[in-house]
Amino acid sequence: MTKQLRFIVLSILLIGTLTYFIWNGLTSEVNPVASTENTTEINELDYKTLVWSDEFEGEGQIDTEKWFLQTKLPPGGSWWGGLIQHYTDRTSNTFVKDGYLHLVAKKETFEDQGETKAYTAARLNSKFAFTYGKVEVRAKLPQGIGTWPAIWMLNQNIDEDGAYWQTKGYGTTPWPNCGEIDILEHWGKNQNFVQSAVHNGDSYGYYVKNLGGQQLVDASGEFHVYSLQWTPEKMDFGVDGKTHYTYQPKERNADTWPFGMDYYFIFNIAIEPDIDPNFTESEMVVDYIRVYQ
Repeated sequence: MTKQLRFIVLSILLIGTLTYFIWNGLTSEVNPVASTENTTEINELDYKTLVWSDEFEGEGQIDTEKWFLQTKLPPGGSWWGGLIQHYTDRTSNTFVKDGYLHLVAKKETFEDQGETKAYTAARLNSKFAFTYGKVEVRAKLPQGIGTWPAIWMLNQNIDEDGAYWQTKGYGTTPWPNCGEIDILEHWGKNQNFVQSAVHNGDSYGYYVKNLGGQQLVDASGEFHVYSLQWTPEKMDFGVDGKTHYTYQPKERNADTWPFGMDYYFIFNIAIEPDIDPNFTESEMVVDYIRVYQ
């Protein structure tokens, strides 16, 4: 074989080899198998399967298969933040009627655990905990300066004496490092403003920076749907389909993202020290809570 012929043959082989690798490299970018990761991410955001709910049917006592009434006072005899209510397990503070859950805050003298307080309310823990999903809660809120209702979540591992999951042996991590997800907070002193927030080792107490909210037309007289979309990447909070806050930290570590674990729900009405002296009674009414994954 002459040098010229050998050069032609080698050139053909080289061109064929390069063509093979270039073609396969290009086609791998649009190969359906190669794009599976993106498809999975989209599916994770599209939570449609109902995995847990309470429609609050029946009359009288709440469903104790789903809920635990938390009443034990923290050390010192008062709830954190100088709150002035007792939480009770009485049906006068928590009951189901006509397809709705009623959480009632009252002005009344009540003695429990060696402490006498001038107000009572309710604090429910769900016996269901989960990681990632979509939450919808349809509710009307109480009113009155000094009322502080919330629909929120705590890590199953919180070390809080008297909480349901603590009684089951899960309590290992103190607040705020356990993590907290506030789907809804409302203050009677700012009647139609609702807020969502995230608490963790990076944002807590007077240093909360991860929050957002929106103004509603009538937070207490009308039902609204409060929602959380919680994925491995971020959390979106909203009301009636309108998002008002997204939490998606740039740096992900134990302080900023303790949220890859099971969390449970809390419904409560707290009473602040500046409660209106004319306040007598108000309630949070919940139509349903639904969790989709």
